[in-house]
Amino acid sequence: MTLLEQLGREAKAAEPLLRTLSEEQKNQVLNQAAEDLVTHTERILRANEKDMIQGKEKGMKAGLLDRLLLTPERIEGMAEGLRQIAKLPDPIGQVIDEHTPANGLRIRKVRVPLGVIGIIYEARPNVTADAFGLCFKTGNAVVLRGGSDALYSNQAIVAVLKETLASCGCPVSAISLLEDTSRETAADFMKLNRYIDVLIPRGSAGLIASVVKNSTIPVIETGSGNCHIYVDETADPAMAAEIVYNAKTQRIGVCNACESLVVHERAASVFLPMLAKRLAEKEVELRGDERARAVIPMKEAAEEDWGTEYLDYILSVKTVDSISEAIAHINRYNTGHSEAIITEDKTHAEQFLREVDAAAVYVNASTRFTDGFEFGFGAEIGISTQKLHARGPMGLEALTSYKYEIYGTGQIRG
Repeated sequence: MTLLEQLGREAKAAEPLLRTLSEEQKNQVLNQAAEDLVTHTERILRANEKDMIQGKEKGMKAGLLDRLLLTPERIEGMAEGLRQIAKLPDPIGQVIDEHTPANGLRIRKVRVPLGVIGIIYEARPNVTADAFGLCFKTGNAVVLRGGSDALYSNQAIVAVLKETLASCGCPVSAISLLEDTSRETAADFMKLNRYIDVLIPRGSAGLIASVVKNSTIPVIETGSGNCHIYVDETADPAMAAEIVYNAKTQRIGVCNACESLVVHERAASVFLPMLAKRLAEKEVELRGDERARAVIPMKEAAEEDWGTEYLDYILSVKTVDSISEAIAHINRYNTGHSEAIITEDKTHAEQFLREVDAAAVYVNASTRFTDGFEFGFGAEIGISTQKLHARGPMGLEALTSYKYEIYGTGQIRG
């Protein structure tokens, strides 16, 4: 038996035990895990420092290094995410629907765990704690395959979480880390459908496409984020500039950062100079069409710029004549993640909400809010850009399925 198969088998064995835990027991573990992560901050930071040194030596981009970096504040953020999950109602056992048809059977539709969840992700060590918290609260075991760039960080976080589980008398195989980060083992992991019930990829478009193409396990697709902000002709230019500045620069290496700007041509002359001055503080490079370049100096945009997730201090700028043209452009090039309109026109706001095809659509707010914690979910397992089962930030309910419980009084079918 390979190590991978052993991890799968152990996770499968732990899952029935996790189903039996009460909400009180699960919350106790989550709160203890939060405390233990903070207690072991220095241990985790030492491991993360090894990853950061290697990442810099490999020439990782600034956005990816930012994803990889852990600080005391970020570890406290991971811990707070676990505390928030503990405060949320446990969905397991919730009766979704109950009815009695003509045959007299009492039929209940009840939430249950998905089972064993596999997650493949890149240099995002915070995902390790988030995944554990959400899966544990919903009675799911989780097998993690993080990227090689975050191996030391992931090892340290998983070790702390396993110590917490052991101290609370829970199966330590509730969380497992596949430490072999080779592509061959990742390919084998994608075919472990004997033990893994669902696979969730988190990372680059290339990683997600590879998992979708090669997995024999059902996949919940979390997409890359070519997120747009459309500045309407009625937009308050000062507010629009602040929103775009936040969405582009607050963290550049995240999937909900703004990568593409769409501007109504009647707003461009006032708005673009104001925005350029603000973005110059972070040395953001603008790449625009002919009309945008006529307003302020910027690089010429190529066709590929309209569909690129830069994860860098780069922003494409497209000029349009109408909200309908803006929506058509966004729906052509977006990745189904997060899109926003800045407008004072209620009719335009409603049209944008109705016609833009994405998991999260905003009016007068930054796309950076597409996040499980910000949505009040405690944390997220990923942001689904597909339309089956789950869409948008995936919290507790997204990690459940359901079964039917049927009560009879001796009925037989004639």
